[in-house]
Amino acid sequence: MKADAVDRVMDQWAEQRPDVDASPMAPIGRIHRAFHLLQAQVRAFMNSRGLEDWEFDVLATLRRAGAPYTLTPKKLVASSMVSSSALTNRVDQLVRRGLVTREVDPTNRRSVLVTLAPAGLALVDGLVPDHVANERQLLGALTPNEVDELNRLLRKVLVSLGDLPVPAP
Repeated sequence: MKADAVDRVMDQWAEQRPDVDASPMAPIGRIHRAFHLLQAQVRAFMNSRGLEDWEFDVLATLRRAGAPYTLTPKKLVASSMVSSSALTNRVDQLVRRGLVTREVDPTNRRSVLVTLAPAGLALVDGLVPDHVANERQLLGALTPNEVDELNRLLRKVLVSLGDLPVPAP
């Protein structure tokens, strides 16, 4: 198997600090590097379709919520990969593009509802198959069984770190 950048880092630690078992650095470093490399690829894919990756994330989160494709900002943050500090500005941008609407919740005037607009629904529904194909290609170095095993191991790590499912809206 070919060496990667983390192998070089591990060799350096072994040479400089042979008294320290640095082996936990290898998988953490690989996860970190893989995240950045995958994020760049997904971002480039989305940009080629006229979207920012965060725009797709918000649209896809609303789509996954099911009809009527509406969430409160709090539930949108909990179910997406967008931070609460960035959400207001990002929803504003999506409203300007006609991809979502924002309105006061008629059942609770202190709350706001963000809803996937028809143009946003058409965009995300048209893009999901290509997005999945792109992600499949990004994992193309792995067999289907290896993808399953990677998924299982990463889930185990995430659960151990407290990353539990968000309750359904």
